[in-house]
Amino acid sequence: MILMHRALNIVFPLAVFISLLLLLPPYLVFKLLSYIKRSIFCENVAGKVVLITGASSGIGEDLAYEYAIRGARLALVARRKDRLGVVADKARKLGSPDVFLVRADVSKVEDCKRIVDETLNHFGQLDHLVNNAGISQGDYFEDCTDVSDLTLIMDVNFWGSANCSRFAIPHLKRSKGKIVVIASVAPWMLAPKSSVYNASKAALISFYGTLRVEIGSHIGITIVMPGLIDSEMTSPSSLAQYPVRFCPPNEPANQCAKAIVKSTCRGDRYLTEPSWWNALFIVKLLCPEALDRFLCWNFMINGAKKEKRI
Repeated sequence: MILMHRALNIVFPLAVFISLLLLLPPYLVFKLLSYIKRSIFCENVAGKVVLITGASSGIGEDLAYEYAIRGARLALVARRKDRLGVVADKARKLGSPDVFLVRADVSKVEDCKRIVDETLNHFGQLDHLVNNAGISQGDYFEDCTDVSDLTLIMDVNFWGSANCSRFAIPHLKRSKGKIVVIASVAPWMLAPKSSVYNASKAALISFYGTLRVEIGSHIGITIVMPGLIDSEMTSPSSLAQYPVRFCPPNEPANQCAKAIVKSTCRGDRYLTEPSWWNALFIVKLLCPEALDRFLCWNFMINGAKKEKRI
């Protein structure tokens, strides 16, 4: 058994490398042709039902507007129903024929079920589930004294999406619908003071990649990895808690939302927005030590974490 693994350590990487040399060019041509086909025959969402969590601000708000422009019927979910009302009014003016509001907290399993049930009771169908709701983190892991703060991040960012998907899957299978999950480039960026947030987004990427294999072609799944996008999480006051030497500019949320809806209707498996963030993944893959050094230089300005503050 040991000899077999030693042999595989040599033979398997070599076989993969040779296979890539032979198969990668025709595969890339196939990908290009497939992309062109999907772009021409992309999905028309007019009249379809789209459920969006975290729709009261940021990316979720602008996703509501973008779907509304395309004539979709909307189920908008958030904890702030007064803010949802403002978003709903604008979505109707932009072209959505029906907007239904649900005040709910996706960190609660019973609310996740209620979100789907109420949407089905109102519309009678579900075509797109957009898992957007999320919260951020702003402290070093070792400084956390209340574990519930950390578990809440996972409950909202990961379990909120997973549970909404769990209850929606039977209905999405009937409609040959789609799941859109808003993850992040955070698992590549590895910014300090965001350890559990980064972990929650990495979990989403892995979970929905696995779910795609389990479900097969019954439901389309688009995993979105946004960079820094204009939202409450990336406002100047929110970013002030992350001392940094260099920070790229935020992308407008409406531009990000347009890219997400277009990618979803095209049936893309993954979307990084803006796309230049993909370069960071390549650096992490090929030069992880260099990326770690850059992150320490960029974020740990004083050379070491400050002493814990009360």
